[in-house]
Amino acid sequence: MSQFDNDNSIVAAGAGGATGTAGAVGAVAALGVPGLSAVGITSGLATVGSVVGGGMAAGVVITAAAPLVVGAAAYGLYKWIND
Repeated sequence: MSQFDNDNSIVAAGAGGATGTAGAVGAVAALGVPGLSAVGITSGLATVGSVVGGGMAAGVVITAAAPLVVGAAAYGLYKWIND
C-alpha cells in the first residue's frame, strides 16, 4: 500500500498548508503598515523577524516556513488519528 493511497491525508496536509499560508499573510498584513503595499509587507516582515532578533530576511524565513510547519502538523495529526 502506497503512502499516497489515502487521499484524505493529502487533503489534510493541503488544508493545513493553506491555513498556514493564510495565517502568514494575515500576520504580515496585521503587523505592518495597514494594507499589502510594498511598505506594509516590508514592515510586516521586519516585525515578524524581530521576534527572533532578526530583520526582514528572518521574517521571510519565518513566514515561508509557517505553512510547511502547519501542513506537516495537520498531516501528522490526521495520520495519528486514523492509524
